[in-house]
Amino acid sequence: MEKTTTAPKRRWVIKIGSALLTNNGQRLDVPAIAGWVAQMAQLEERDIEFVLVSSGAVAAGMSRLGWRKRPSAIHELQAAAAVGQMGLVQTYEQAFQQYGRHTAQVLVDHDDLSNRQRYLNARSTLLTLLDLRVVAIVNENDTVVTDEIRFGDNDTLAALIANLVDAETLVILTDQDGMYDADPRKNPDAKLIRQTSVEDPRLVSMASGGGELGRGGMITKVRAAKLAARSGANTVIVGGRIDNVLLQLANGESVGTLLTSGQQPQAARKRWLAGQLQARGTLQLDAGAARVLTQQGRSLLPVGVKAVSGDFTRGDMVICLDPEGREIARGLVNYHSDEAARIIGRSSDQIEKLLGYRDAEELIHRDNLVLT
Repeated sequence: MEKTTTAPKRRWVIKIGSALLTNNGQRLDVPAIAGWVAQMAQLEERDIEFVLVSSGAVAAGMSRLGWRKRPSAIHELQAAAAVGQMGLVQTYEQAFQQYGRHTAQVLVDHDDLSNRQRYLNARSTLLTLLDLRVVAIVNENDTVVTDEIRFGDNDTLAALIANLVDAETLVILTDQDGMYDADPRKNPDAKLIRQTSVEDPRLVSMASGGGELGRGGMITKVRAAKLAARSGANTVIVGGRIDNVLLQLANGESVGTLLTSGQQPQAARKRWLAGQLQARGTLQLDAGAARVLTQQGRSLLPVGVKAVSGDFTRGDMVICLDPEGREIARGLVNYHSDEAARIIGRSSDQIEKLLGYRDAEELIHRDNLVLT
């Protein structure tokens, strides 16, 4: 079989859509879910870790409640999500337990990922779960959100999660084999797009609309690919019912549609951090801290900071100044300004004694720091 030019990546975000999970709305397709879980359990053997973004709560709830048509009232959608989420999580938990893997439910909405403090909290939680080999199952918090149910989609959420955890690849499993140059349901001559850049101007015009269960069609997947690309992630849009689809991708086989970002993940994310957020304060560094930041690419520890100015909270962007007062870096800070003022000049093992807790040993982690 033809091989892709893109090597398998180390960290994936895998998104599974409602139409796949619910067997087109009949009920949760437990055998299909078991098949995907079996494949995901083998990804670790190929040095691939993953976060799972799962749709299906509303559709599963509709099935449990005996509703054949998706309701339009927000409170009914929220109720369906609450009912369906129970069965969805139970199914995943039972399936992954067969392979000795624990699961964690992570419910977020788009606001969680646009608020700087909650962004860092979500990132820390997901990265910790990855370190613990716990499968994070992310879904939109449909029970409480409103606009996200009416207009949102988990393709977009999956792309934001890819940004959040520095994923190299976003895999979107769908009910089509990939993306076509026309809607294959209406045009029998439609051709599968094997690979193109996410910046290909033809993509939007070729994308089609969504079906009854999902809120988005190919157009949302194209937009998600563009979002994922801002942190350097490539996106694969591929049929979830293709035999061993995840393992084929892990082996580098050409299945589905590969939308390439054309950027290195870490460099792209650094540019995104530098351009997105307004600085809320400054940290005055000593010569040693300035040197390790600029020459060794390390995190900023409290011991290397001499002074704090500004009023900032956890997750805000702050400017790092060298001893001469020149800006050398910017980053997302892990502590509030008053807390930072109490721990600067001290070693990280004293943070808990000084503050009563320790959220992180760094003032700014190197992954959230960009040299300027």
